[in-house]
Amino acid sequence: MTDPSSLTAPVPAAPILSVVVPVRNEVGNVGPLLADIEMACTPLGAFEVVFVNDGSSDGTPAALTALAATRPWLRIVTHAQSCGQSAAVRSGVRHAQAPIVATLDGDGQNDPAFLPAMLEALRTAGMQAGLVQGQRVGRKDTGFKKLQSRIANGVRGRLLKDGTRDAGCGLKCFRREAYLALPYFDALHRFMPALMVREGYTVVHVDVRDRPRLTGVSNYGFFDRLWVGILDLVGVWWLIRRRKRVPRIVTEAQS
Repeated sequence: MTDPSSLTAPVPAAPILSVVVPVRNEVGNVGPLLADIEMACTPLGAFEVVFVNDGSSDGTPAALTALAATRPWLRIVTHAQSCGQSAAVRSGVRHAQAPIVATLDGDGQNDPAFLPAMLEALRTAGMQAGLVQGQRVGRKDTGFKKLQSRIANGVRGRLLKDGTRDAGCGLKCFRREAYLALPYFDALHRFMPALMVREGYTVVHVDVRDRPRLTGVSNYGFFDRLWVGILDLVGVWWLIRRRKRVPRIVTEAQS
């Protein structure tokens, strides 16, 4: 007689890392990018990838569905309409199952090969570290886009003084609970270092290399930067000035 216990499927291990990728109209990039993420994360142990389809109007949804058919660790979150990169990141983090989350852009320019080093940097820094922020070197963008980012990061850095020269880099690794405690607003992903410091966490910086985009064009471009972010920048500056002291719990009463 067959032992019923032998028919029980093994319980999949809980992921130690969730990789969140916001995408909009990236049909030609999702496959190669997912392959690179799989190669980088497989040696780490159990992981998951959460693609957030931010209202794509091309073949991206079908491509993601086909990829998920053979990858049980791939999950897909779909927005009915495009809500922007910050909203897509937040949806992905809220659906993430691991205590540590990494993010990268869906165009393939962020190299997943840096994910293991960023995860290790967060662990090494200890529980006081809330975020590992990638800082791009050797960027593959156009000269105008690099100039635009340099100006935006320069203004932001002088005002917020968070020690980050490239807050717009999509490669980040952070504690999920720390991220969910941050005040949410559009463009949050560009102010995470300053807001993490505001919450009492330290921020670790890791240099990462950019890659050329494989196909398509940028979907979160010019008007997603400084020029429409002035109010957000002033708002974050105001939040930092208003936060005087972060409570540190030293004892907890027992009932």
